[in-house]
Amino acid sequence: MGEAAAAVSSESGEGKREIWIKHYSSSHGILLVGEGDFSFSACLAKAFGSAMNMIATSYDNLDKLVEKHWTARIHLDELKSLGCTLLHGINVKDMHEDNFLKAQLFDRIIFNFPHAGHSLKLRETYGLVISTHKKLLCDFFSNARCLLSENGEIHVSHRDDHPYNNWDIRGSAKERDLILKEMVEFQKEDYPGYENRRGGDTRSNETFPLGNKSFTFKFSLSNDLEDN
Repeated sequence: MGEAAAAVSSESGEGKREIWIKHYSSSHGILLVGEGDFSFSACLAKAFGSAMNMIATSYDNLDKLVEKHWTARIHLDELKSLGCTLLHGINVKDMHEDNFLKAQLFDRIIFNFPHAGHSLKLRETYGLVISTHKKLLCDFFSNARCLLSENGEIHVSHRDDHPYNNWDIRGSAKERDLILKEMVEFQKEDYPGYENRRGGDTRSNETFPLGNKSFTFKFSLSNDLEDN
């Protein structure tokens, strides 16, 4: 495994201190969706030293969230103390209709390891499960592009091996007029304190294996790149 990425600081042309951790800067307006225990959001906020530039959201309401992810409490407290805006009960399928979110545009929209939930009777290799996750991605991309700034990027971290590659993340984005700019290997150790939690209600506070084919897919609006 590679070494953990350290936060890097620099000064912008305006003399402001800018801090980077991997693909994310303290100068970006960042929206995080589908957070599990909010450990990824907390990692970014602690690296920046402030979360005033961040909005972090969960699908579950607050009561359900802390019931499923008891480890979320400490991260939520950290985020509040650093000035993060926290929203609960946000569904990526219609988030562009949220009155607070639709009033702004974001430089980075982050969805880590999207999942539509688990069923004890259905395996992730089944066609119904695959189509459910493909629809989740399509709906997310439709909404996210409405909230993206002109030069912004949508980042989805996702396993690209079987059966998850059947979700066709590239095709889902292309259908929504988004361009894949880059895919970068996702290394969990680059984000100190981050724990990837399971989706759904089954063993929800457990982690899941990321394998050796997890990537951060970076998408942009199609007019950001010249047509070849």
